Amino acid sequence: MKTIAVVVGSLRKGSLSMKLAKAMEAQAEGRFVFRYVELADLPMYNEDLWENVPASVTALKSAVESADAVLFVTPEYNRSIPPVVKNAIDWGSRPYGKSSWNGKPGGVIGMSPGAIGAATAIAHLRSVLVTLDVVLMGQPEVYFSYRPDTLDADGRFASPDTAAFFETYLKRFDTWIARTMQPKADTQPDND
Repeated sequence: MKTIAVVVGSLRKGSLSMKLAKAMEAQAEGRFVFRYVELADLPMYNEDLWENVPASVTALKSAVESADAVLFVTPEYNRSIPPVVKNAIDWGSRPYGKSSWNGKPGGVIGMSPGAIGAATAIAHLRSVLVTLDVVLMGQPEVYFSYRPDTLDADGRFASPDTAAFFETYLKRFDTWIARTMQPKADTQPDND
């Protein structure tokens, strides 16, 4: 099974983004292992902190580097990405020459109660991730508009149409990861 580092762009208990990620995790059972990257303990990026690297930064970098791919699930704040997401991206991209994001297969999805379902945040996030060499899946795009009946009592997609849409996304993401992931160092073939 492929391991996915999941970066959820909201810290609140009732996060819609986390609910969406959990619903996708339930649907992906048996194909993916979702590992949620902890963002709440990351200090605001400060170059001086590299002198004594916070454990939360080391954990972030390790989670991303050990995963087969990364999935960003984000809300939209003021027509852009939440600061907690940008902060995680900045920490993961440093120190210079040791970016955890480099060459990592990735996906970006968003959900909000608004009509455009985080579309602007996703556009901003994509432009940042491309500069860091995250190999982003282009289609299908997910700008999901949340409604109270989106999920059932068990946290799964309530509508067969919604479940089918996310099934398509998960299948495409699986194929994308297989096509683009770099071989792990310990699995490199010998060149005799």
